[in-house]
Amino acid sequence: MQSKRQQIIDILKERGNATVETLSKELDISSVTVRHHLDVLRSEGLVNEPVVRRRATSGRPQHAYSLTLKAGELFPKSYDNLAAQLLDEVKARYDTREVNVLFEGMARRLLADAPHPVDGDTVEERFDRAVQFLNQKGYVARWEQNLGGVVIHTCNCPYEGLARKHPELCNMDFNLIASLTGFTPERVCHVTAGDGSCSYLIREDVFNL
Repeated sequence: MQSKRQQIIDILKERGNATVETLSKELDISSVTVRHHLDVLRSEGLVNEPVVRRRATSGRPQHAYSLTLKAGELFPKSYDNLAAQLLDEVKARYDTREVNVLFEGMARRLLADAPHPVDGDTVEERFDRAVQFLNQKGYVARWEQNLGGVVIHTCNCPYEGLARKHPELCNMDFNLIASLTGFTPERVCHVTAGDGSCSYLIREDVFNL
C-alpha cells in the first residue's frame, strides 16, 4: 500500500473520522489527491462511504470519512497472546480434570450449530457436510478417499500458535471430527509436529464406501 494511503488510514484510526480538508492539511497534499486515495481505499473496502457533517458556521456541509471493520485487520492484534495468558492462568488455577471439563464445554459450544450424522446418509454426504462446517470455522478442510479409508485434511489451524503449548486444543479438534462424522478418527498428520496439515484417517473397515 502506498505510504500516503497508509497515512490516511492511520489518521482515520486515530481520529475516528476526518474530512478531505483535514486530510489535505495533515498530509500537505491537494484535495484532489486526497479524494483519489480515498476512492481507492473505498474500492478496497477499507473506507466507508462518507457521512455528511454539518458545519458549526454557515457554509457547505463537509463529508467525513471513516474506516471499515475490514481496515481494522491492518493493525496489529494480540489475540493469541491474550488467549495464551488466559489458558496459562486457567491451568495454574485448576487441576487437569477441571481443565478438561472446560475444554469439553468449549467443544460443545463449537458444535452447537454443527450438522450431526443422520441415519441413511451416504458416507459422501456425511463427509461433505463435515468439511463444509469445518471450512465455515476457518479450517480450510477437504476430504479424500485413499486405500486405507477416508482422510480429512485440515490445512489451517485457527489456533496453531496456541496449540503448540496447549495440546488440549488438538484433542478438541479430534473430538470435533469424531462428532461431525460419527466415526472415531486416527490422526495421521499434525501441524505441531511440522506437517503441512492436521489429517485424520477413518479406516475403511469402519464403514462401506
